[in-house]
Amino acid sequence: MNLSRRGFFKATGAALATTMAFELSSQTQAFASESKQDWKLVNTEEYTNICCYCAGGCGSLLSVRDGELVNLEGDPDHPINEGGLCPKGATMFQLRNVVDPETREVIKNPKRSTRPLVRRPGASDWEDISWDDAIAEIARKVKDTRDASFIEKNDNGLTVNYTPAIASLGGSQENSEEEYLILKMMRSLGVIAIDNQARV
Repeated sequence: MNLSRRGFFKATGAALATTMAFELSSQTQAFASESKQDWKLVNTEEYTNICCYCAGGCGSLLSVRDGELVNLEGDPDHPINEGGLCPKGATMFQLRNVVDPETREVIKNPKRSTRPLVRRPGASDWEDISWDDAIAEIARKVKDTRDASFIEKNDNGLTVNYTPAIASLGGSQENSEEEYLILKMMRSLGVIAIDNQARV
């Protein structure tokens, strides 16, 4: 078959016109029927939030009904992510709620920790402790470690006042003001190994 360029364009145009005429003249089932179920976000309040996973600061929209989170998605009006979320950000919903695989109902995440746990040296199981006990134990361990490893003067007799046995690693959950206060506290303890990892 010998088809010229002009003939090719004519054939393509005719095929396109025929396809469009067929599509416009035929009835579509989607237009003729209505869904029996309500829209999943009916009667919800919408809140904006920032993703908690990294320092990117992506925006998200939270839909809440009767005090319960029912949907989470990227914020299309946010200048950073423009509605998109990475795989970790897209699963933020599971921090609080999960879908029961048997009933397909949204339930509270049974694996979510809501109180402090401690595993004692040599133990294989975690035990519940109160927030006051957790804070007291952490403070005691920090104080004991600092006292045991604190260096006032170096080999040349210069005052250095630091401890090499404690390190501080900040994360993306803290904002700049919190990081500033953490830095001041670590410096007052004599901690010199201070870093921030935005992906934790």
